[in-house]
Amino acid sequence: MSQEASNNKLYLVLAIAILLIAVILFARLPSPEVSGQKEEHTITVSGSAEKNVAPDTSSLSVGVVVEAPTAKEASNKNADSMNAVINELKNLGIQDKDIQTSFLSIQPVYKYNGTPTIEAYSASNNVQITTKMLDKLSDIIDRSTAAGANQIGGVSFSISREKQKELQQELLTEAVSDASSKAGNLAEKLNVRIIGVKTSSISDGGIIQPFVREVSIAEGKVATPVNPGETKVSLSVQVTYIVE
Repeated sequence: MSQEASNNKLYLVLAIAILLIAVILFARLPSPEVSGQKEEHTITVSGSAEKNVAPDTSSLSVGVVVEAPTAKEASNKNADSMNAVINELKNLGIQDKDIQTSFLSIQPVYKYNGTPTIEAYSASNNVQITTKMLDKLSDIIDRSTAAGANQIGGVSFSISREKQKELQQELLTEAVSDASSKAGNLAEKLNVRIIGVKTSSISDGGIIQPFVREVSIAEGKVATPVNPGETKVSLSVQVTYIVE
């Protein structure tokens, strides 16, 4: 074989090899449709729902403060009065688990005439009452004071966890429906079609926080009016819809 024929054969082999490499590399390149992902179009709307609800739980503090010449006398006197108060609470249907001691103290009462001297001893005992019997709040206050209580703390109202969950489900359904309605109207105006949901989030303003009302004790008053009223709760959602 001549040198020229040998060189031509070598060039042909190299050309074929280069062509094969080019074909392999080209095959590995992503097609324009795959590499350039289709642009996703979205619209974002907010939906909300609210309602007025009455609290179903109340908490209040009931206490007894007494003075006596000695610490022992003060303690005994306070215990007698507090036991009478707790018995009245139980007679109204308040359970032991809903009566919790929140404050207890025995301390000297000083008289100042140049130098401080102990004049007496003060004994205090307070219990925190939590109940769903809101219709008996007036009775709780009045019968406690009649039994010897002389300290009534602020009355607070709240929503139980069970009712909160129920309210949140109701509000969430209404808020999502509101968002869906708004998105449908917007899509129609923009001449696009909703094909899915990309993201969603909830802003929960619907947890009812306890609020306090001071209750004053009036001697001889027939009944202490306590009205829980209503509180507005709300919930909102933000939804991003995919459109085409």
